[in-house]
Parts: sequence; structure tokens; C-alpha cells
Amino acid sequence: MFSSGQKLFALFFIIVFAAIMVWSYRKDIYLHKIYYKKVWVVALGIIIVIASFAIIAFALH
Repeated sequence: MFSSGQKLFALFFIIVFAAIMVWSYRKDIYLHKIYYKKVWVVALGIIIVIASFAIIAFALH
């Protein structure tokens, strides 16, 4: 299905992409602690809204 070159490129791409993402996150970790203190509240709110929509949808059917 995929050639060995395509598989090698995909593997290389995934490794390099993950390394760059980790490096970028580590570089900005101080700013994340300042600006994203209450991000868990927003995530919890989104989860609650999605769960309530799912419960309503299942209850109406």
C-alpha cells in the first residue's frame, strides 16, 4: 500500500513534528503559567455542555 520511502518519510515527519511541539511548549512554559491559569474551568464547561446536549438528545429519542 505504501512504499518504504513513504513509510520512512511519515516516521521522520512524526518524530520531528513531535520534537518541535515539545520544544515549543517547553520554551513557552513560563507564559503558559501566567496566561492559562484557569483553562481547566473552560475545559470543564465545554465537557459539561457537550454531555448535557448528549443526555438531552438521548432522552428525547
